[in-house]
Amino acid sequence: MNEVWARALRAGGYLLVAFASGLAVLVALPLTLAVVLTVPIGGLGFVLLPPWLGVVGRFAAWHQGRASDLLRVPVPELPGSGTPGFRALWREPSTRRVLLWMPVFTAVSMLAGLLGVAAVSLPVTSVQFPFWWALPEGMEFQFLGIPADGWGSALLLMAAQLVLGVVLLRWAVVPAAKAHARLNLRLLAPTEAELLAARVDELSRTRAEVVDAHGAELRRIERDLHDGTQARLVSIAMQLGVAREALAEDPRLAALLKNAHEGAEEAMTELREVIRGIYPPILADRGLAGALSALVARTTVTTRLDVGDLGTLPVAAETAAYFVVTEAVTNAVRHGAAEEIVVRLDRVGGVLRVSVRDDGAGGVDESRGTGVTGIRRRVAALDGTVRVESPVGGPTVVEVELPCGS
Repeated sequence: MNEVWARALRAGGYLLVAFASGLAVLVALPLTLAVVLTVPIGGLGFVLLPPWLGVVGRFAAWHQGRASDLLRVPVPELPGSGTPGFRALWREPSTRRVLLWMPVFTAVSMLAGLLGVAAVSLPVTSVQFPFWWALPEGMEFQFLGIPADGWGSALLLMAAQLVLGVVLLRWAVVPAAKAHARLNLRLLAPTEAELLAARVDELSRTRAEVVDAHGAELRRIERDLHDGTQARLVSIAMQLGVAREALAEDPRLAALLKNAHEGAEEAMTELREVIRGIYPPILADRGLAGALSALVARTTVTTRLDVGDLGTLPVAAETAAYFVVTEAVTNAVRHGAAEEIVVRLDRVGGVLRVSVRDDGAGGVDESRGTGVTGIRRRVAALDGTVRVESPVGGPTVVEVELPCGS
């Protein structure tokens, strides 16, 4: 029973605040209209409207939170756009929701709030009837038009008002408050499309962060292998070479040392290949443009390189671009019988564009392991796009776009 009355009192308090807020929004409605009208008149609204809508939006969000607490349901939240400009704010769906919410909230809050005011005030004000005798003649306490002009009517009206207030508080206030809260949440809740778009943006952001962290980790592993493991293997190989020469008189020991020496050198060769596959050291030393210049210089086919202003690139995008160019150039030389290759890189906003064009035989068949599949997988990991044009007879064009915004 105590829980029932606690819910009733809580709902009554909710409606009282809603009633007061409805009066406040009733005042704010013409002010909002006046601020909107200042947009075409002198352009003052471009300055006034964003902060005003921000205040109204925070007020609406507060009521959304109150409704959520009353119904004990979570409220889906959307990340802020971070663009407080007039155009961005005006285009926000949340702005249109708040503007629609204001008149509806006012009307519903006034009606439901009056019920809350009546339910809470009737039991409290019923205590006035026993003091009917203290009023001057001609003035009486009344309830439903019936005056209290004696002890009988006073006690009867007191009981009637008290019972009506208790009935309203017990059976009418809670449903009214819940209906008001549900309407509040429905008017201010983001749509499924907005939630899905926000989820996609969040996944894209976290995916980019994971890829960047992965690229940084690969660089760390490459440095550790290059500076640690490879250096130790070089030292071991040198010591084995010295020991091999010193014990050349003993054929058996010399053969063992020879095998160990050759095994260490083979391990170093394999380790260098692994390091280059993880993160090419030349990228760390010379950057993307320098690494591609070195690639072009050692290519046996005439290759032209055109690199625009790339700025600072994320490690993952830089590595992917290097491997894309390397694979495409290798394919053109080995499989396309190309005589000329043109490599272009430029950056437009937050997108790195890579293009490799060759005049070879064309006819690239991705199902036969031409390396394009590997390019697609590497680019897809960064949410990039790949376009390959390779008609029979050529030319072959591989175009890649990699997101590289901060």
